[in-house]
Amino acid sequence: MRPADYDRSVFVNCPLDDEYRYLLDAVVFTINDCGYITRLALEVADGSEVRIDKIAKIIRECRFGFHDISRTAADAVTNLPRFNMPLELGLFLGAKRFGSAKQKHKSCLIADIERYRFQKFISDIAGQDIAAHGGDAEVAIHIVRDWLRSVTPKSIRIPGGSAVHSRYIAFRGELPSLAAKLHMRVDELTFIDYVNQVEDWLALNPRVNDSPHLLKNIATPIASPITTTALRTNVRPRRWAMRAPR
Repeated sequence: MRPADYDRSVFVNCPLDDEYRYLLDAVVFTINDCGYITRLALEVADGSEVRIDKIAKIIRECRFGFHDISRTAADAVTNLPRFNMPLELGLFLGAKRFGSAKQKHKSCLIADIERYRFQKFISDIAGQDIAAHGGDAEVAIHIVRDWLRSVTPKSIRIPGGSAVHSRYIAFRGELPSLAAKLHMRVDELTFIDYVNQVEDWLALNPRVNDSPHLLKNIATPIASPITTTALRTNVRPRRWAMRAPR
């Protein structure tokens, strides 16, 4: 993974289970293809560190955040929903409201299955611009790309959502052979392995007539998160391995 950089780092807060994996794959690729750095709790497997402390540290080191609050169904075993995502969203918004001047420049995208469904279970964020992905990876790519376009200086070009989606499909087609070079299967890739493959592929496949992916000297965000309407074609690639359920 690339070294952390506050102004280019995106904290990803989402379900970390097999059911969500196909969406997370697409979101991670999109963030990196737009020139940003994906940060996730799974990036460090340190059993000596308290999980909430690890998450708080990552949030502090990220100017941007992608928060998917779509997982509200009750667990099949406990019959209770999991509230990790709303909790981490609250931490991010708290850092923006009560943090230092640097933290007050944070910007985030909040996503759900349906745009107004959140009003039934987390109405306190009413007034936020919620993006709906409908469980569709291509739509998720579009909304993440459009949000990052809105917070990126105009002088830096970012390809459209359809172009990012096409590049993602090409990457997924090559991923099995890339993993094989590591003597691994795609489903054995850890989060770090997957991100490294994304970064290596992007380095070998730069965008046409574009500068290198590393964004430098990013100024203050120029707009709030926005949403977009996109095609509804599900893309469910093979999963990469996760070591801890969520």
